[in-house]
Amino acid sequence: MERPFLKMNSIKGLQSKTTFAGWGFIGLATLMICLFYFYPMIQALILSFQTGSGNNLTFVGLDNYKRLLLDPTFKVAVFNTVIYLIIQVPLMILLALVFSVMLNEKTLKFKGFFRTAIFLPAVTSLVAYSVVFKYLFGPDGMINMMLLKTSLISTPIQWLTDPFWAKIAIIIAITWRWTGYNMIFYLSSLQNIDPAIYEAAKIDGASPIQQFFKITVPLLKPIILFTSIMSTIGTLQLFDEVMNITGGGPGNSTLTISQYIYNLSFKYTPDFGYAATVSYAILIMIVFFSIIQFKVAGDKNE
Repeated sequence: MERPFLKMNSIKGLQSKTTFAGWGFIGLATLMICLFYFYPMIQALILSFQTGSGNNLTFVGLDNYKRLLLDPTFKVAVFNTVIYLIIQVPLMILLALVFSVMLNEKTLKFKGFFRTAIFLPAVTSLVAYSVVFKYLFGPDGMINMMLLKTSLISTPIQWLTDPFWAKIAIIIAITWRWTGYNMIFYLSSLQNIDPAIYEAAKIDGASPIQQFFKITVPLLKPIILFTSIMSTIGTLQLFDEVMNITGGGPGNSTLTISQYIYNLSFKYTPDFGYAATVSYAILIMIVFFSIIQFKVAGDKNE
């Protein structure tokens, strides 16, 4: 007969082996996260209190943050980025919701084709599609040609050289790129909603519009909040489209914060310390807008 203390020792030995194996699985991942995420963040924070380029860095305390508050170019970049944010993100979220509801209809034919077609822009190269849009919105591009042929305009629109139309071109480009990406989240969530809920609403006389606002939107609220925050983060870090379509012009009218960081690091006289300070300004803005979205769209009971 097996003795109780021997059985206890074997159980403890098995638990120790299991714990060791568990730490073995997560240890490497934890090390990589600390090495490639947290260490650069801490180094960037330290760098934000310095000025200079390469190894020629000097400690300047809070001077970079004081400079940030008085920097007119930074203010222009923040203004442009916020304009993209407040126009493009709600537009993209609404389009993604509408497309997902339409493509979730059981009677719709060729659903696979339409889903693929709308999602396909999300997997295209950022640089490649930006260059394509630059030619599409050129003075002799396809957009102007179509508008002229349909008599909607009498003279070509200067999409890339007019401050207002340049912003519109950027908004159209990023909306085209990311709408399908968000649509997939909504579509997968819609497929988990019990169809009996909509059938009951139809019996009660609810119109499709009422079903959308009274059933679909409330049930998708956690996913809408998630995609809104992720889209906000992406827009605040917007770089590729502006860099390749307008180059930040004309006259910094489309300049974003991320492009300004690039200019500070590689285009102007390099100042990595101040560039790090501007990058932490993006972090503060992300936290600020995320908190607002949680307060506005989050659950009141949370």
